Amino acid sequence: MRPVRTAFAGALLGTLVLAGCGQTGANVAPSESPAQTAAAASTGDFPVTVEAGNGQVTLAKKPERIISLSATHTETLFAIGAGPQVVAVDDQSNYPPEAPKSDLSGFKPNVEAIVAKKPDLVILSNDQDKIVAELAKVNVPVLLEPAATKLDEAYEEIAEIGAATGNKAKADEVVSGMKSALDKLAAEAPKDKKLTYYHELDQTPYAATSGTFIGQVYAMFGLTNIADKAPDAAGGYPKLSAEFVAQSDPGLIFLADVKCCQQSKETLAKRPGWKNLSAVKNDQVIQLDDDLASRWGPRVVDLAQAIGAAVAKAGGAG
Repeated sequence: MRPVRTAFAGALLGTLVLAGCGQTGANVAPSESPAQTAAAASTGDFPVTVEAGNGQVTLAKKPERIISLSATHTETLFAIGAGPQVVAVDDQSNYPPEAPKSDLSGFKPNVEAIVAKKPDLVILSNDQDKIVAELAKVNVPVLLEPAATKLDEAYEEIAEIGAATGNKAKADEVVSGMKSALDKLAAEAPKDKKLTYYHELDQTPYAATSGTFIGQVYAMFGLTNIADKAPDAAGGYPKLSAEFVAQSDPGLIFLADVKCCQQSKETLAKRPGWKNLSAVKNDQVIQLDDDLASRWGPRVVDLAQAIGAAVAKAGGAG
């Protein structure tokens, strides 16, 4: 099982849930060989089997009524050309604007409400309330793609969604484009200065270490994460004390709690001991888009661009 932090999936920080390998019921078809799977996926032919978080999932035909219960996967579906196949997305899916937003919830899934929309594929990132098994009971195919913990997992999930929806070629193109863009951004990052940073998930303040997905994006730019030395850093999302941040004095502060919590350089300056932080005094507090900072789909490139621009600015100032 892979741990999924709901804050990273776009909700407010506070709970840690497990996206388990649920029972797949009628979705399991272990008899198909890897060679057959690869051949089918490469051409977009069906039936096709993909390896997801809930095991091997077989789709007899190209799905035409897809429901996404994950904001990240909604973005992926539209990026790979599967938008016309999507009939409904969850209440947290706000991008792209044309996505058919509904009152369905990925955090409190309602089987009856989902089934009422007659989906032939449901894609989600959390197995909340054992929804995978519940949908299997009524023969609704489910693709569980948990929150990625590293970039390679994000690439794999995009490819899997592409294969499952008959859009593998476009999905491969998206992944290739992401890799090229991220490599370019990393190569262009200043190499003459070692910068420290603090990434704030929420104003409590919770942070993210280098071992998390978001931390690995920062690592591309050679940044040193102050949260890595926090007392409870092993879990990946330590709650830092105001004193710890003040003593660490990061050169850059990235805020991922702008929309949800209205945080800014001005609000940071009001915290005990923070008005004299280098990042605050030198105007190196970067307000990120909360959505970009909490999703692991194609728009991770946009997040990396924002980080890269801040690094370049800080490097130039030095």
